Amino acid sequence: MSSHFRVRRIDIVVYPGFKSLEAVGPLCVFDYANVHLRKRDLPPAYRVEIAAPQPGDVRSDTLMTLHAGKGLDSRDLPDAAILVGARNIEEAMRHSPAIVDWAVAVAPRIARLAALCSGSFFLAEAGLLDGRRATTHWSVSRLLQQRYPRVDVQADAIFIRQGNIWTSAGVTAGIDLALAMVEEDCGRDLALEVARDMVVYLKRPGGQSQFSMHLNSQTTSHPGIRKTQDWILSNLQRPLAVSDLAAHAAMSVRNFTRVFVRETGATPQAFVENARVELVRRLLEDAALPLKTVAVRAGFGSDAQLRKVFQRHLGVTPRAYRERFASAGGSGRED
Repeated sequence: MSSHFRVRRIDIVVYPGFKSLEAVGPLCVFDYANVHLRKRDLPPAYRVEIAAPQPGDVRSDTLMTLHAGKGLDSRDLPDAAILVGARNIEEAMRHSPAIVDWAVAVAPRIARLAALCSGSFFLAEAGLLDGRRATTHWSVSRLLQQRYPRVDVQADAIFIRQGNIWTSAGVTAGIDLALAMVEEDCGRDLALEVARDMVVYLKRPGGQSQFSMHLNSQTTSHPGIRKTQDWILSNLQRPLAVSDLAAHAAMSVRNFTRVFVRETGATPQAFVENARVELVRRLLEDAALPLKTVAVRAGFGSDAQLRKVFQRHLGVTPRAYRERFASAGGSGRED
């Protein structure tokens, strides 16, 4: 824990229309960390400031307004800069283009540059996510991939760190990312104390898929397809032939496939496989289960088939993924 005796300056970067919770959540994490350090008669680890393209009061997406004490200055580098997202990121980018230029200038020299939620679009526009894994809010992950095809968008991740670049999923995921920074700086015990105070997970179980796939199914306009999506997500351990799915939707296979693709942008087979891979990721992250058991729970015919599909989707083996992302209670086994 000796590293926390150096005070780290954290800039939270906002702009008109920013998501208020994404700014306040991480700010509270760092503040609570300082509170717990004071209780231990230790100096603070963080000094948080609000920055914006122009200093002054900045209105959020709610009634909340934050005062930016300074403008963006690429010559004045904090230890970390956290760029929040917006409900309408395209409008925000049109109105705050200076953020892209600032990101280009600071990225090679800053220790940590983080983008929360749709804030990742600023980094992608700056070319900083090219060739990198990155995430964003599930509702705009497809748009991010379409607009910036050189970015390896991981739609299910809560947050991702690639070198000095961090990206997170939407809204409360910024708290997860900030807690990870505190854990890295000050140790797991302090980060866990902060998480307990805020009544959140230090490492939440699962990824965005527990929200994104179910929520996507709720927004599908066709009721038969929506019900079938929900049924798929609740029955991944079963064999799921397209004919069975069509029968569940009370449609012919040909019509079901056509309507499913129109409504979801994916074939039924691709939807099932993606859902199974996401379930495997959650099981690998959150439970010390033998790979054969994971394969059965996710509906794969064998652990060999699971390995093949998992590596095709993510470019790593299940063992490598578990070793990198498993929670502290995991064994890292791959039987």
